[in-house]
Amino acid sequence: MNKNCIFCKIAIIKAASNKIYEDENVFSIRDINPQAPVHILIIPKKHISWPNVNPEDEYIFGHIQIIALKMAKQFYEMKNGFRIIGNCGVDGGQTIFHIHYHLLGGRLFTWPPG
Repeated sequence: MNKNCIFCKIAIIKAASNKIYEDENVFSIRDINPQAPVHILIIPKKHISWPNVNPEDEYIFGHIQIIALKMAKQFYEMKNGFRIIGNCGVDGGQTIFHIHYHLLGGRLFTWPPG
């Protein structure tokens, strides 16, 4: 837990939050600056910052992938595809330094992204 991290603060809120998914390891909220019709952040409750990833945190990355797949299929019916993005570090476009992933869908994406 990092007392200055907005995601850590959101993680400890138990009631009256904007969480759209939550389990013992992660939670999801809508991005405040959406880049697609569906733009969800999937965030580990544990404060993990790049490059300070520890081997004991390995499970969370697979768990996030499974949750993203479930959310895309069950909640948003993105049958034609979607995108999962993890930005790492300043050069990677990260602005909140608590590892998190973006689940984007509801439109066609091109490659490379902008």
